[in-house]
Amino acid sequence: MRELMAMGPRLCLALALCTASTAAAQERGEIVAVNYPLLYMAERLAGDAAEVVYPVPGDVDPSFWRPRISDISAIQSADLILLNGAGFATWIDRVSLPRSRVVNTSAAVEDQFIVTQSITHSHGDGGEHSHEGLASYTWLDPQLALAQAQAIATALSRKGLVAEDDVADRLAALTADLGALDAEAAASLGPAQSIPMIATHPRYQYFARRYGLSITSLEWEAGAMPTEEELARLQELAESTGARILIWEAAPPAEAIDAVAALGLQSTVFPPLEHPHPALDFDAAFATSVEGIADLARGLEGQ
Repeated sequence: MRELMAMGPRLCLALALCTASTAAAQERGEIVAVNYPLLYMAERLAGDAAEVVYPVPGDVDPSFWRPRISDISAIQSADLILLNGAGFATWIDRVSLPRSRVVNTSAAVEDQFIVTQSITHSHGDGGEHSHEGLASYTWLDPQLALAQAQAIATALSRKGLVAEDDVADRLAALTADLGALDAEAAASLGPAQSIPMIATHPRYQYFARRYGLSITSLEWEAGAMPTEEELARLQELAESTGARILIWEAAPPAEAIDAVAALGLQSTVFPPLEHPHPALDFDAAFATSVEGIADLARGLEGQ
């Protein structure tokens, strides 16, 4: 009994700390992001003050994901819902979302959107869909990504999810990192500006514009072995554009690399990062992809 009485103050302290910890966990806000770049930026800006959720399964294109009723309910209950804008995530047009908690992160840069030709096609089990006439992978231009980060920071402060000073400090660090990423890419990709390229999917419009690159797009299944018809189209496109480099959205089979090499094109893989990279964060994955293009361009320069 004496031992229990002696432990009383310590036990009370432990219980108090446990209760405080539980309360703090319950007070954390919840943020939903419609793609990985927004998840990455929100996590950096929120720190431990909020949980950031990316609800799209890894084997589904988040542009055309079809959320279940349970998914929609969870999204609707979040404190903030981060949208990419530029036509990304078509499901949002079919779902009622609470306006006061929705943040269109690219609203401030709508005047910089790239208009594209609307194309209807299908991929795997995702059903038929169309690219709605706007390039939507805005984050592949780090300057546009920075504008999106600023929109997230403003929303976090406005909602009181994160202390204003903390958000400001973290935004300054993120701004510096995105600026360095942009500067390094611009320096590395100089030689690539004179080398026409082809991409296996129309993801890289903002990237191409930012760094003065010529990239023509195909409509191939990500990471799949191209058909004979697709290879014939690639050869035709390479001959008409003078392309020397093929950018794959996802790593294809070795036979695909060989088939493309036989057509006179060198291959590099550039995951457009709508999903998390399996091993790298956003900055490192972007830099690695840029260096892959830059290496090929330096080797082809002058040939």
